[in-house]
Amino acid sequence: MTTIAPTRITDVLNYVAGEWRKSAAQQTLDVVNPATAEVIAHVPLSTAADVDAAVEAAELVKNQWRRTPPADRVQYLFALKQLLEDNIGELARTVVMENGKTLAEAKGEVRRAIENVEVACGIPMLMQGYNLEDISQGIDEIMVRQPVGIVAAITPFNFPAMIPFWYLPYAIACGNCFLLKPSEKVPLTMQLAFRLVERLNLPTGVVGLINGGREAVDAILDHPQIRAISFVGSTPVAKYIYSRSAANGKRVQCQGGAKNHAIVLPDSNLDHATQVVGESAFACAGQRCLAVSVAITVGDAQKKFRDAIADLAGSIQMGYGLEEGVGMGPVITPDSRARIEGLIGKGASAGAKVVRDGRGAKVPHYEAGNFVGPTVIDDVSPASELSATEVFGPVLSLVHASTLDQAIAILSQSQFGNAASLFTTNGATARRFQYEAPAGNIGINIGVAAPIAYFPFSGWKSSFFGDLHAQGRDAIEFYTEKKVVIERWA
Repeated sequence: MTTIAPTRITDVLNYVAGEWRKSAAQQTLDVVNPATAEVIAHVPLSTAADVDAAVEAAELVKNQWRRTPPADRVQYLFALKQLLEDNIGELARTVVMENGKTLAEAKGEVRRAIENVEVACGIPMLMQGYNLEDISQGIDEIMVRQPVGIVAAITPFNFPAMIPFWYLPYAIACGNCFLLKPSEKVPLTMQLAFRLVERLNLPTGVVGLINGGREAVDAILDHPQIRAISFVGSTPVAKYIYSRSAANGKRVQCQGGAKNHAIVLPDSNLDHATQVVGESAFACAGQRCLAVSVAITVGDAQKKFRDAIADLAGSIQMGYGLEEGVGMGPVITPDSRARIEGLIGKGASAGAKVVRDGRGAKVPHYEAGNFVGPTVIDDVSPASELSATEVFGPVLSLVHASTLDQAIAILSQSQFGNAASLFTTNGATARRFQYEAPAGNIGINIGVAAPIAYFPFSGWKSSFFGDLHAQGRDAIEFYTEKKVVIERWA
């Protein structure tokens, strides 16, 4: 066992008007290491006054920042990319301590954050408009893109390094001022990231960081000077954010929950399918919106896949992600652990067979941690609560289908449409699946259909509310307004 030094408890600060400030709030929450149950920080539940201060600072600088040429704006992003590269280790360790990931998972997350910064560096080309001479004799027409103004993002606990960077680099590269409200469960990664942002010497007020809970969120949603809202989280909260923001006249993008299915056909490469589905279902303790939660085995694939995935689940070593050899960490809170174990119990009560049971998991030296072992449940009914509910934990439900038609029908029943995957060696079958599957991110022999930053992070049905997604060209569309100029000169 590697000895982990105790963590010094820190007070989380807001970043407003180019300086670190204590919140005006009197109430704080503990930030707890989910593997050790150690309190590592205190985060303030910031007030509407804190939000007002950040918006006021942004209001003072927004016209200056808009007039800064795009080629000059992206120079700050080139510098930010290098700072993130130079500090990837410390960022990843912070993710492990407050989120529970393994160190390898955390480094991969930071790498995806950096990828988004790289793409946003292309704003001088990505933000270009278009024009047409002589739409009528002597009349020309031009479309240009202009920044929205002041924008905000409210981000979740499961990817504290990556998801804020789905938004920040694109927003400021397009000429907006940006305000971030990270999850109060995991505020420390952005404390470090904004220390790096501070070193860029951006104009005061271009970026801001507000920590807190419901009051801070509602203040952001209601603030008349905040023009656009980005959100990632559960579907019930996404609906709330979307409806309240839209009622206040804001443009909104809200990524909600998921219940991702993977169909395993008899002609698939079983070893590959087992490994990839296992990584998808159990990596990050199942706490990602692209994790496979239901595997639908078709025909003869049923028994072979069930036995293979159960063996893989049993081989995963749980522990604290900063230690060597750990393959899976804890879930985020004791409440999450209790909810996940409760859903496993409901599945068993409904007649499903718990092939590999992760309830009551204990890790030596970390008995107080929020550990749920990799769990495989067979013969789950497509109509059961377990099939319909986003577990957000290391639980894989197995459903059997006789044909591909039946399998597609099963996944189509879900209210969610974040991702769906197919494992096959038949190209025609794969083409049919990607054509028909009702989900926004499709994997063919891929377990985590995570779009690279050049493409939008899609999502359908109750997995997404809005029109424009995060990343890629959608990000440029979301963070700019189109203005059409029609001109004639005598």
